[in-house]
Amino acid sequence: MSVATQTTTAPRMPPVPNREDLDATWKYLETGVSRIMVNLQEGIDMTTYMGVYTAVHNFCTSQKAVSSNNQGVIGGAHRGAHLLGEDLYQNLISYLNNYLKDLVVESKKHSDEALLAFYIREWDRYTTAAKYVNHLFRYLNRHWVKREMEEGKKNIYDVYTLHLVQWRITLFSEVHEKVMGAVLKMVEKQRHGETIEHNQIKSIVDSFVSLGLDEADPTKSTLDVYRFNFERPFLEATKAFYQAESTQFVAENSIVEYMKKAEARLEEEEQRVTMYLHPDIILPLRKACNVALIADHSTLLRDEFQVLLDNDRVEDMHRMYLLLARIADGLDPLRTKFEAHVRKAGLASVSKVAADADKLEPKVYVDALLEVHAQYQSLVKKAFRDEPEFTRSLDNACKEFVNRNEICKDSTSRSPELLAKYSDSLLKKSAGGAEESDVENTLTQLMIVFKYIEDKDVFQKFYGKFLARRLVNTNSSSDDAETSMISKLKEACGFEYTNKLQRMFQDIQISKDLNTGYKEFEAKLADGEYKGIDATYSILGTGMWPLAPPNTDFTPPPEITKAYERFQNFYSKKHNGRKLTWLWQLCKGEVKANYCKNSKVPYTFQVSTYQMAVLLLFNEKDSNSYDDIAKATQLTSDVLDSTMGIFLKAKVLTMSPAEGKPAPGKTFNLNYDFKSKKIRVNLNIGVKSEQKQESDETHKTIEEDRKLLMQSAIVRIMKARKKMKHTNLVSECISQIRSRFIPKIPDIKKCIDILLEKEYLERLDDDELGYLA
Repeated sequence: MSVATQTTTAPRMPPVPNREDLDATWKYLETGVSRIMVNLQEGIDMTTYMGVYTAVHNFCTSQKAVSSNNQGVIGGAHRGAHLLGEDLYQNLISYLNNYLKDLVVESKKHSDEALLAFYIREWDRYTTAAKYVNHLFRYLNRHWVKREMEEGKKNIYDVYTLHLVQWRITLFSEVHEKVMGAVLKMVEKQRHGETIEHNQIKSIVDSFVSLGLDEADPTKSTLDVYRFNFERPFLEATKAFYQAESTQFVAENSIVEYMKKAEARLEEEEQRVTMYLHPDIILPLRKACNVALIADHSTLLRDEFQVLLDNDRVEDMHRMYLLLARIADGLDPLRTKFEAHVRKAGLASVSKVAADADKLEPKVYVDALLEVHAQYQSLVKKAFRDEPEFTRSLDNACKEFVNRNEICKDSTSRSPELLAKYSDSLLKKSAGGAEESDVENTLTQLMIVFKYIEDKDVFQKFYGKFLARRLVNTNSSSDDAETSMISKLKEACGFEYTNKLQRMFQDIQISKDLNTGYKEFEAKLADGEYKGIDATYSILGTGMWPLAPPNTDFTPPPEITKAYERFQNFYSKKHNGRKLTWLWQLCKGEVKANYCKNSKVPYTFQVSTYQMAVLLLFNEKDSNSYDDIAKATQLTSDVLDSTMGIFLKAKVLTMSPAEGKPAPGKTFNLNYDFKSKKIRVNLNIGVKSEQKQESDETHKTIEEDRKLLMQSAIVRIMKARKKMKHTNLVSECISQIRSRFIPKIPDIKKCIDILLEKEYLERLDDDELGYLA
């Protein structure tokens, strides 16, 4: 095999010139520079290298220079290194121009990838040679160039930078468009799946970057050349490519498939930057891709969102979220649709359980709310990365369907009331008591619903009543659970919200200590004639407990009277001046039934004090008339009727005549044939009518409390401001109170009128109100 090669013989170096002979010196230098620029691969011997270096030094430091064409001193006068350096500098520029023009002519023989290979090869040769030439002309750089630059002369650079400038002026200006066109063709091939030599593009990028010089300070570089000649056409081509491709793809495929395609394309462009583009392009490239792949099709994407929601397509929603998050305001319509969807789902969930609102179990209702919240909170986490704005949309939707649904159509206070009832059922002792950890988890879930309730004062009022009952009746499942719930409420609403609840706990603890002291007091009594009944007492502070005095007169039986009088004497000695008001409607106890024929073991009846008083009358005789019972107990007819009704329903007593309800003229008898599967029989059962009445009374109390709260807020605001516009006062009042409940504007205006009548406020000119101290 024969191989034909072409070589360029390095020019022979001329004799070392006289240091003052300009033409001979430049001819010598030009030959040395050519050996580096053209025949660098052959190398240059040290003698030649030092000869060129010395010739530059000698020429720049000679006192005078003689041209072969002009006998005498150049310029006709003495010249220093300043002017001599300029001659050398200009000759070097001329040489580089000629060298680069030859390359321009040669470049026209190549196109596409061959042109890129030619450009890169010549660029590498040129810049490598420039470093050597720069070193040879180091003396020129250190003296003449430095002095010229310090004097502010324009277009003067060190020799290496001069090479770059000349490349840009002579060659780059002629070939950059063809080079860039070749680059774009290669990139398009890669986008179509072909394999390319991407290192070539990286070399082109590095070349374009290297050509950027700061005209104000030649020692600094800029990206101007790169941005204008590479980045700008690259971005334009990228945008045009993806606009065409995406339009066609959307027309032929589903939106979900398009999102996958767009996702892949965006990832490819990110990798492209890593592989061969300059990092500076990353932001404008993302922007161009986002416009072509996402913004131009955003309406189609958003229209598909509802379909994905309806079908619970979590992965696809996540994909859509990531895409639309890349463009300005891309997610706002999604958040709006998401909020509406969650609200609709919540309302539908409540409608399913709202068939009979009066018989609705609180647990069923609260679970329905929590199920919707849990479902869409999980969606926010998985599909939308727990983004705060989507969380806000979820919160807005939940607030709507928690406070305004089919159950709450008559009153927004239904949700807090049912939530309080559910918490009561959780915290009460029960036969199938849940594990403490389960109760704690459920309480945490309850607080989710509590967060969305607007009328938090309603929850507070009902919760306080239920807590009072649990504490008085000692049927809390756990002190730890009670404390945990109060801590959660305190964290959510502050110390003031739970102050009375905590004080109730303190009263119970004090009562325990007091009972211990009373037991010791009883044990030390000298007389043993009265053993008394085994009783415990709860001392409840007035104003802290949401309890009303008894709604009926009552004469306790002698057995109870002796016991409570003895305790009262003990308490009076311990706390002189305090008055005890007995809350008979909350007292309870146990009595043994020794009369039943069908039980070897006596039944134990768990009864209220009113029921106990009635039953003890049957110790004297087996039969008592309605009037006798009423006279002995002094109970009002409605209380007595419900009490007797429970006995009859449980078949503890029988009535004659048996028809009708308990009423004057009826007679009641002990039922000796009473039977029960349980030895302990609970007869202390609330009547539904009483529960409804209590609920209505609680709501009335809430309304009164709200009026006082609004009035105190108005006075507090006016005391601080002294004068205020009517509308501003209303707005400020709402702002201060909304954490407890959402006040209605007519109610605030009524409160303002009341305060005007009471002369806390006065009307001023221009719809202003003033504070009267």
